[in-house]
Amino acid sequence: MAPRCWRWWPWSSWTRTRLPPSRSIQNSGQHFSTQEQTPQICVVGSGPAGFYTAQHLLKHHSRAHVDIYEKQLVPFGLVRFGVAPDHPEVKNVINTFTQTARSDRCAFYGNVEVGRDVTVQELRDAYHAVVLSYGAEDHQALDIPGEELPGVFSARAFVGWYNGLPENRELAPDLSCDTAVILGQGNVALDVARILLTPPDHLEKTDITEAALGALRQSRVKTVWIVGRRGPLQVAFTIKELREMIQLPGTRPMLDPADFLGLQDRIKEAARPRKRLMELLLRTATEKPGVEEAARRASASRAWGLRFFRSPQQVLPSPDGRRAAGIRLAVTRLEGIGEATRAVPTGDVEDLPCGLVLSSIGYKSCPIDPSVPFDPKLGVVPNMEGRVVDVPGLYCSGWVKRGPTGVITTTMTDSFLTGQILLQDLKAGHLPSGPRPGSAFIKALLDSRGVWPVSFSDWEKLDAEEVSRGQASGKPREKLLDPQEMLRLLGH
Repeated sequence: MAPRCWRWWPWSSWTRTRLPPSRSIQNSGQHFSTQEQTPQICVVGSGPAGFYTAQHLLKHHSRAHVDIYEKQLVPFGLVRFGVAPDHPEVKNVINTFTQTARSDRCAFYGNVEVGRDVTVQELRDAYHAVVLSYGAEDHQALDIPGEELPGVFSARAFVGWYNGLPENRELAPDLSCDTAVILGQGNVALDVARILLTPPDHLEKTDITEAALGALRQSRVKTVWIVGRRGPLQVAFTIKELREMIQLPGTRPMLDPADFLGLQDRIKEAARPRKRLMELLLRTATEKPGVEEAARRASASRAWGLRFFRSPQQVLPSPDGRRAAGIRLAVTRLEGIGEATRAVPTGDVEDLPCGLVLSSIGYKSCPIDPSVPFDPKLGVVPNMEGRVVDVPGLYCSGWVKRGPTGVITTTMTDSFLTGQILLQDLKAGHLPSGPRPGSAFIKALLDSRGVWPVSFSDWEKLDAEEVSRGQASGKPREKLLDPQEMLRLLGH
């Protein structure tokens, strides 16, 4: 399934039911009254941004009704498809999202792709307000020669593969090589490295897919290099993920002490989280380990390392040209200070042999619909505090609002702010007055187009099936991967 990047399609071939023009469904000259009417609000996307936005709206307006539309058949977005299987505690937010979805003032409609099955304008006609919370569903391309070779994957697709994202279920990465290179030094890069190197028996009680677990059991990958354009001070991962890598059973870290020369003095002024991270890196790279740790490292059969000041130039092909066999890296140096620091090539290059290249240089959002403004350079919907620029009644939250940065709590705060702004506009009378038909109209429209929405109670049936399938092997669940199988299980 392709990312949700909008495309044109033959609308005329569909039977369509249109709402009356906007002026005929508005109560002329009368401000919307929160006491007399039920605000009908639509959220597009059921990941953290969507659910936190819905949660805020339902909590702070006693009459608001929120409908959540989702492209996938199942809810929870990156909590389900992005959080690593060995981080189950992070997925506990699903319990909160489930409480929201079970509210009698909230409804979930999965299997509905906004921008394809229904337009944003049709949602705006049916609801008092629409919030875009559909996240960042594509990846930043490397834009270098050889990127198309077999053996080169985006980290996003690789994560989707081991986490059961339907569009990535047939990825089938070849793990028969000795060395893998991950381009990028953020938390996703460390997640991927950790999954590649974790002993498979440590993963078999997680919700990793059976196909991915089988491939990892057969994996011959022994060394993983995590490569960044800049230096140790600029890494984007956090201390929790670094500590997990350092303590990963059966592995040893490979850090060059020369990369950390002079760093001790430079980190003194850093903010506390950054300072703690740098101190851990420094200790790992430069201090002699204790007897027990030295013995553990000596017995390790796998290794991982951080390579700094290297920028990818080209994926090198195998002699027959059929797959990736290495990567050419430009050696870089830093120019500028503070946030303006950037990596520039020195003119030197080095070749790093590898059979697997994973690009983890960032996610990006796609335009959802021709009617919605989009900034392709920043990869966001242009907005002011969550209000979409020049489109009254349209809002955004999460990554499509601010870009793919931060953790789940960052998205929570961001989404609460969008919900707060929306409710302020509602109270001030800036949103359409009079009743709106909400899901009643949209469901009729979808039915006329042959689209079958999946409800939250439908998801709970699929959830029960996944849990049941996982019990046999002691897993919390065995994720369903095939949308057609899911629909058959639901009797469609």
